[in-house]
Amino acid sequence: MKLHLSGPSSNLLNSYIKITGSKSESNRLLLLNALYPGITIKNLSNSDDAAVMQKGILVKEGRVDIHHAGTAMRFLTAYFASQEGANVTLTGSQRMQERPIKILVDTLKNLGADIDYLKNEDYPPLLIKGKTLNKHKVSLPADISSQYISALLLIAPSLEHGLILELVGNITSVPYIKMTLGLLEQIGITSSFEGNTVSVLPKKYVSESCITVESDWSSASYFYSITALCEEGTEISLSSYRKDSLQGDSVLKELYKDFGVKTIFKEDSISLVKTKTSQIANVEYDLANTPDLAQTLAVTCFGLGIGCHLTGLHTLKIKETDRLLALKNELSKLGAKVSVTNKTLTLESSNKINSEVAIDTYNDHRMAMAFAPLALKTAITINDAEVVSKSYPDFWKDLEQLGFKIKDL
Repeated sequence: MKLHLSGPSSNLLNSYIKITGSKSESNRLLLLNALYPGITIKNLSNSDDAAVMQKGILVKEGRVDIHHAGTAMRFLTAYFASQEGANVTLTGSQRMQERPIKILVDTLKNLGADIDYLKNEDYPPLLIKGKTLNKHKVSLPADISSQYISALLLIAPSLEHGLILELVGNITSVPYIKMTLGLLEQIGITSSFEGNTVSVLPKKYVSESCITVESDWSSASYFYSITALCEEGTEISLSSYRKDSLQGDSVLKELYKDFGVKTIFKEDSISLVKTKTSQIANVEYDLANTPDLAQTLAVTCFGLGIGCHLTGLHTLKIKETDRLLALKNELSKLGAKVSVTNKTLTLESSNKINSEVAIDTYNDHRMAMAFAPLALKTAITINDAEVVSKSYPDFWKDLEQLGFKIKDL
């Protein structure tokens, strides 16, 4: 599906958008619910990723295909490995079979797991035979995807002796680890995170509880970008968000101050208000803890004619695509001067934006959504636009609600 996008008739917007629950929180709670059925979940994400996680976790024997869902691959690997009697082939898309999983598999094997590679060593698909994991202390590199770490922490309370996890080196994506521990705390599980050691105590049963998933801050990022690219006085309200968020991407409320966007917290929503035109020529951000914001921030800067230097992006090369290379390719089409390394992106400030460019999305939902706000500056085409369903199926409908003109090509 190709979509042609152009901006609203006026760049002075005022609208209210309801965004479903955080994909990150939803997937964690779905795993915890499988371990502790007394948990009830409200405002679950309607994303493809949450749907395949919800479906896959019910399987005890046979084939589980999680398609492009990286989080589900990591979380289900740990879950099935710890479930006595499970006998599952865990697979995914061609891209998923190119994303390494060796570190997680090795760590689970050190705990006693029975996992075999079915095609290429160190990559999915996996044959997992679930068993009781008796060991309770392991170590793994700290600068890897936090999903490996969270996968282990989520099954930890169901292990006989809990888990002591030693993280070796500099820890990245700390907010996602703290999100996992925060959700464990909400259901009554005791943990600690001191220095490079994370400990989770065992717990056989938890009390019945109902947890409401906060709306997704990563999804909110695209509306921050839209607000930044609009006229002063624009106000977009989003539900349902909290000041005390567990999501690391809530740092958006601080980062987008640089672009003249103020965040106002209300009872169960936030309002994004464009208060002034940004006078900044260049910005520099370390996104080691929030790498999912890189695409949105780079496109916002480009749309505003602001240069940027983004660091801490080493995990982006093993996402749905090599996001650094994809960003360079598509921004260059639009006239940007951009350079990347294995962990940085540098964009030169420029007011030049090429018109009628077709943006390739590389099977990556964030590529489609990050570039969409540029329709406020020039008409663009988004190729394979349906990829947004991975995390935000209603994205195009919500843009139309804001007044964007969207045509199916």
